This record gives sequence, structure tokens and C-alpha cells, in this order.
Amino acid sequence: MENEAMLTEEEVSVLTLTGEDGKDVDFEYLDCLNYEGKEYLVLTPAGEDSGEIVILEIEPVDEENENYLAVEDETVLNAVFDLFKEKFKDVLQFEE
Repeated sequence: MENEAMLTEEEVSVLTLTGEDGKDVDFEYLDCLNYEGKEYLVLTPAGEDSGEIVILEIEPVDEENENYLAVEDETVLNAVFDLFKEKFKDVLQFEE
């Protein structure tokens, strides 16, 4: 997956992911970033203005399928979020 330009509001991509509890949750796609040889999705809950960011590791299954894994390592989460903030520092405002 190539890094894609930030989508305008009219072009928001919504991903529906099924959680471990079997419930579907919609997320808005923000970006895909590479960090230490792995790809990470940066998402936000769809329809909410909470400012919450979700980062998931992309695990390729085969040429057409992939799994999305919760990132448990705080160091990796912080590093990917820092990359995201740097990439969009002129587009988005971040609270510290």
C-alpha cells in the first residue's frame, strides 16, 4: 500500500473492521505509514469528533487480504504517531 495524499472531506474513506468481540466498527482512514519495515494504518472512529487516533499494524495474509493488529508497544505507537504528526503538521492541529 502506497502512502496516499490526505483525503478531502468529500473523499473520506471509511473502513469497517470487526473487533475481537465480533462487532463491526467504522473508522475513517487518515493515512498509511511505514515504520521499521512495517506498515501502519492511522484511523479515527467514523462520525465522531473525539480527536481519537487508532494505529493498527498491517499484517499481509496473501496478495488480496491483510489483517490489522492492535499495536501493544508504546514506543512503536509513539513513533508512528510522531511520523503522522510531522507529515500533517501544516494541515492538522494536535493537542499535547
